[in-house]
Amino acid sequence: MCGICGVVYGDHQRPVAAKLIEQMTQQIVHRGPDSDGFYVHNNVGLGARRLAIIDLDGGQQPLTNETETIFVVFNGELYNYRELTEALQRRGHRFRTQTDTEVLVHAYEEFGDEFLEYLNGMFAFALWDGDRQRLILGRDRLGIKPLYYTQHDGGLLFGSELKTLLTYPQLPRRIDLTALHEYLSFEYVPTPRTIVQNILKLPPGHALSYADGRVQLWQYWDVNLARSERIRPRRTREYEQELCDVFAAAVRKEMVSDVPLGVLLSGGIDSSAIAAMMAAQTTTPVKSFAVRFEDPSFDESRYAHRVAQHLGTEHYELTLTPQLALNLIPKLGTILDEPLGDSSIVPTYLLAQFARRHVKVVLGGDGGDELFAGYSTLQAHRLVEYYERLLPGFIRHQLVPWLVDRLPVSFDNLSFDFKLRRFIAGRGIPVIQRHHQWLGAFTPAQKQRLLQPWAQCGEQDTYAIAFAHQNRSQARDALNQLLYCDLKLYLEGDILTKVDRASMANSLEVRVPFLNHTLVEYAAQMPHTLKLRGLTTKYILRRALRGSLPPEILRRGKKGFNMPVAKWLAGDLQPLLQDLLAADRLQRQGLFEPAYVQQLLGDHLKGRADRRKLLWTLLVFQLWYEQWQVV
Repeated sequence: MCGICGVVYGDHQRPVAAKLIEQMTQQIVHRGPDSDGFYVHNNVGLGARRLAIIDLDGGQQPLTNETETIFVVFNGELYNYRELTEALQRRGHRFRTQTDTEVLVHAYEEFGDEFLEYLNGMFAFALWDGDRQRLILGRDRLGIKPLYYTQHDGGLLFGSELKTLLTYPQLPRRIDLTALHEYLSFEYVPTPRTIVQNILKLPPGHALSYADGRVQLWQYWDVNLARSERIRPRRTREYEQELCDVFAAAVRKEMVSDVPLGVLLSGGIDSSAIAAMMAAQTTTPVKSFAVRFEDPSFDESRYAHRVAQHLGTEHYELTLTPQLALNLIPKLGTILDEPLGDSSIVPTYLLAQFARRHVKVVLGGDGGDELFAGYSTLQAHRLVEYYERLLPGFIRHQLVPWLVDRLPVSFDNLSFDFKLRRFIAGRGIPVIQRHHQWLGAFTPAQKQRLLQPWAQCGEQDTYAIAFAHQNRSQARDALNQLLYCDLKLYLEGDILTKVDRASMANSLEVRVPFLNHTLVEYAAQMPHTLKLRGLTTKYILRRALRGSLPPEILRRGKKGFNMPVAKWLAGDLQPLLQDLLAADRLQRQGLFEPAYVQQLLGDHLKGRADRRKLLWTLLVFQLWYEQWQVV
């Protein structure tokens, strides 16, 4: 696992300054504290920071081929590197190291641009072909590892984090207003945009070439959920066994390591399933790591402890006190080089920091919800159908909203009034927009009140990118369309970004076997009726895991990795919140309407309404803005 960066100028005679590459690389020391490496020659400069996982002594980057005409810097892991190494050696390639990174240069020599299709792993890389004066950037199929790029000053700049690009002298730092609108709605900036104008994220499953000043972008992989609508159904038991076999193989692939590894265990179905598969494939106890919250409505540690006891793991538990979290929150602007409004980054960061004291690599359960329909919003969409069909219009339009408005406000985790208010707010809008409004923060109407006139985007639809993914999905069934959008938007933009930043800030590698593309492709062709059965989420996964996990774990619903942000905003976080959202500060900044923000603050602090999502989204933006001073 590493961090990478670099610059390539279109003018072959224009030299890259070695000091510039060193400065860019210095921004991502946390991604690779073990060593650094550089290749600077004429118009190209590549930099890498290394977190040594495979071939600890021989994997120093950049790596090159036998003739030193191809160089590569690489972030991630290739789980099939041994098989590829053997295949390439049979074709005459000579390897100098035992690391997975070297596979890239030889695979490129052998297969050309199609070499990406042979890779099984999570990765982002930059490969320089000196003979052709051509740079190739590539990103893994699901977007587990990040990669930013921009064209500027006659060249192409790239890096694992946006902060590496912001190091470049005179690179304009202007807020992309469309991206700001998207952030306020989604709580993240969907790919390919970033919060900074003209800086882009390479989309998952894509590659990019840069030669003679020209960029070419192409897609080498996509998931096809439409197959699940055409497949001839078989007995459920057959799918259960096949799923267990494919899942076990994915976990086994991702356990390859030359350093100790463990598992992040929340006690939910997905992380528990990973832990069970790991325990079944090793003779030594798996190290498991969990968080315990002092607030009982947020605490799930008893479930993690139950799974650890059942599997016999070597279990470690972090007690997340308010003080631990409150000490971290002011630093989020430094950790995040793009605003990310998912408050679970706080416990994720602290858990990664805790796990890093014991191991260098952990496996996590992210991706299971997107593959097997695990989110409660999918249940809610079905409830909306029943609600609209069975209740008379007077009750739906007048009585229920009247009753909901009179419910007492609770700051507990996923309280009844919080869920009911969001449910009612999602009525009467297209299913794709409703889905993202339920997951996100500001609605279009709220943004009209929030943003100053110059920052409005006119008639542009914030949810256009969600509708575009819906159209690209090839699926006709609404559930499949939602699952495709979750893979392309919420998973990549929120979940994977959160895990990457939180873990790599602590020099911890997190692997996600649910997103091994062999498992993704198998799950994609399963009948979608086996994923959401009635109101039962993850139906086939629950059945496949019977006997591997305790029944009470398999019966659990989705709760999420949340923290008491509503209570903290009205309590210990109030001074920071009021400082960053002060009317005079907002007036100078010129983006948000101070009067509306003060109304949101007053509603929450006086207990009139739960504004946790809106206020946290603004707080994180302000922390980011103060750190990076993008105008």
